Amino acid sequence: MTDYRSGFIAVIGKPNVGKSTLINAILGQKIAAVSPRPQTTRRRQLGILTRDEAQLIFVDTPGIHQPRHKLGEYLNQEAGQALNAVDIILFLVDASAEPNEDDIRIASLLKNVSPRIPIVLTLNKMDLVDAGDLKLHLEAYQALVRKETKSVSISALHFGYVNELVAILIALLPHRPPEYDEEQITDLYEREIASDLIREAALLKLRDEVPHGIAVRVDEFKERGNGMTYMAATLFVERESQKGIVIGEGGKMLKQIGTAARKQIEEMGGHKVFLELRVKVEKDWRNNESVLKRLGYKIKKP
Repeated sequence: MTDYRSGFIAVIGKPNVGKSTLINAILGQKIAAVSPRPQTTRRRQLGILTRDEAQLIFVDTPGIHQPRHKLGEYLNQEAGQALNAVDIILFLVDASAEPNEDDIRIASLLKNVSPRIPIVLTLNKMDLVDAGDLKLHLEAYQALVRKETKSVSISALHFGYVNELVAILIALLPHRPPEYDEEQITDLYEREIASDLIREAALLKLRDEVPHGIAVRVDEFKERGNGMTYMAATLFVERESQKGIVIGEGGKMLKQIGTAARKQIEEMGGHKVFLELRVKVEKDWRNNESVLKRLGYKIKKP
């Protein structure tokens, strides 16, 4: 297998630029939660694409941004640490807009990366901009990175030029045997992905009413003999007023969230799911280190 290529590709970019959408598109199936709300991704997750000639191991990361609370610090740490010990960095940006402060912040991080690690500048959402503006925006982003950086424009949502991006990445991968079995597509367990899908459903249903003040903890995940999986999960909010919004009149909103999440979880796992949700208030949980730790977000001290 001397001609085989394999390696880790960190997908980095600002919030809501389409990192999870791109990885789902490349894999041809959904493994990562997506929504129009920034910071949908809150942990690193691998997406593994195995082909006859190569294995591409994508590291999906939270969007890098100016943190306003301890959760934001954690998200930036998760993304920044993904730059260590990878073979390629895919810097995903918004083709329909000029670079903003978050893009510049990421470009500054990339200056500290070893020159031996290639960077692929990837302009997403090219379908939202005309050719003239696309050229201007590309030049603005190229000015932020190394001169030798390869660049490509794509539309992750509509699969435009995604295969061309994959071909560029394969050519940059080192010659190495595969790291994972060909059947494996991610490193997370179904329980962990289900938690993200529940939060995705809440973000989509609630829109801007409770934008980022929601966390999800899966309390029970049991397979039953009839082929049904029983799940119980808690949605954490920061204020009593938010609890009422999430539950809705007569429990209507919580039921809608549960129905949407259950369908996604069933599609992912290929089996029936009984999903039970409840809502709990943890005041200002995004700034409470002990609560963050219980929810799996551990901030590392400098």
